Amino acid sequence: MNRICLCLPTDRACSATLTAVHEEAAHAARDHGADVQLLVLDSSDDRTRAEHTRVVAGLRPVPGVTVHHLDESAQRAFLRRAVERAGPPEPERLLRLMLPSAVSYGACTNRAFLLAAALGCSSLHRRDSDSAYQLHDGQPVFPVHHELPWLGRPAAEAAAGGLRTDLGPAHAHRPVSLAGASFIGELSVDIAEIQHLDEGIYHDVVSLWAPGDWPEERTRQLVEESFTGAGTAPFTGDRATLTRVDPMRVDMCNVAFDRAVYERMPLPPATDTIGSDYFLLHLVHDAGLPGILHNRHIENFHTPERRTDSGFAAYQRRFVKFLLSMLYFHHVYDRMAAEGAALLDERHRVRPGTVTALLRESAGLDRAQNVWRLDRVDTAYRKLGGRYALFADRLAAERDRLLDEAEADIEDYAYLTEVWPALVEAVRA
Repeated sequence: MNRICLCLPTDRACSATLTAVHEEAAHAARDHGADVQLLVLDSSDDRTRAEHTRVVAGLRPVPGVTVHHLDESAQRAFLRRAVERAGPPEPERLLRLMLPSAVSYGACTNRAFLLAAALGCSSLHRRDSDSAYQLHDGQPVFPVHHELPWLGRPAAEAAAGGLRTDLGPAHAHRPVSLAGASFIGELSVDIAEIQHLDEGIYHDVVSLWAPGDWPEERTRQLVEESFTGAGTAPFTGDRATLTRVDPMRVDMCNVAFDRAVYERMPLPPATDTIGSDYFLLHLVHDAGLPGILHNRHIENFHTPERRTDSGFAAYQRRFVKFLLSMLYFHHVYDRMAAEGAALLDERHRVRPGTVTALLRESAGLDRAQNVWRLDRVDTAYRKLGGRYALFADRLAAERDRLLDEAEADIEDYAYLTEVWPALVEAVRA
């Protein structure tokens, strides 16, 4: 029986999502014969976590589904045992990167990767607490339908099984390493208000995540498709293609990875930034590993907390840190694309050391482009006025700190990639 980890990390109230993800787990067990380890990583406050505990306790038992609801204390205990067994250099630094005090989308998924390895799972399937499943003919549209059959198996087998493909013969013996789709509904990044206030300023701000040397037309195309997912059209029928999956077509609320990917490479553990959990999508694509792109998109929505004054400032800071991270990640993405299949060993597995070297190389880049980005954001937000202008004042006071954090985030990621194999081996033991 195929053992999988269906994971829901959360730091907010999400009782309805908990129930819905459990239904997907039941579907995977009942209709696909999977042994589902449903993993809920709960970083919410005491009151919210207590409500989640009540919801989990009330879930009906399903053969083939085991529910693990872990608060941060339980996660920390697990991590401390793993770090002690792995014996890495700077163990306290590793613990901080795996379970930071601030929000980190990459770190929470890295904890899920480790727990999936400890549970003996062959794949990890991630959902988000601020999303919901579409309905079609009154039934939920579960992505696991496309995620389960072929992950980890040679692409040639999936093609022979009838899956539509656009892969060439060179990819036939490489394993299917991810399956994913996107979302419909609100923008994945909560900046629609900027677009509503001023389309020109929206373009100026969003364009800052493109490399500084891109031509204007390519940057314009990036802005037009950024954060829009699959648009708003609802699901009407299945489409799936075996392909090299474009990272722009997949969202991390709707993705599954084969263990050979996440047991070799973690995600960036950067705190207080969005987009830190998308790196593996680029790595799988650039290495030429096959994936399945399907259309069982998840519905995305934004929680009201982001629109409060405190939530607004925190989210805008994460967005700015995302823009600053692009200086380093674009450098790494370009070099990974140039490496291509050289990123893989003779067993078609990612070579972590190659990626680590690229990360360390990027950490030494000149910051001038990021200074330019901060200048552009400052100008744009002051034009918008109101709380955007107030945030620009805060940004001005934090400029040096933000620049330092962006560089330190890459250095931390390089360190984590170096110690990751020993950490995975420790939890598997």
